[in-house]
Amino acid sequence: MAHIAGIELPKDKRIVIGLTYIYGIGKSRSKKILAKAKIDENKRVKDLSVGEEKKIREIIQNEFVVEGELRTQIAMDIKRLMEIGCYRGLRHKKSMPVRGQRTHTNARTRRGRRKGSMVGKKK
Repeated sequence: MAHIAGIELPKDKRIVIGLTYIYGIGKSRSKKILAKAKIDENKRVKDLSVGEEKKIREIIQNEFVVEGELRTQIAMDIKRLMEIGCYRGLRHKKSMPVRGQRTHTNARTRRGRRKGSMVGKKK
């Protein structure tokens, strides 16, 4: 079983899909990694040799920011926005949508459940 960037990759999936289980690697980045390592995209994770696994691990380690390091970087970026008091930072503080979405009717995921008035509620 392949263990890359602290993540156990599912052994029955194709390697191009298996790499997407790592935070910070999507399908296109996965394809670039495999092209650079000269590994077939259709190969299963369980069929990887130790050398191929090592190649993939080195490429990811040297060229990409993934997993915990990426999560902390994103958290620090959001924290910086909040500290400088820019519009996006204020939206993060209020836990409102940041990228211009409407909030009059939608944005339930970000804003939480409806407060609602006490209409129809018995004492």
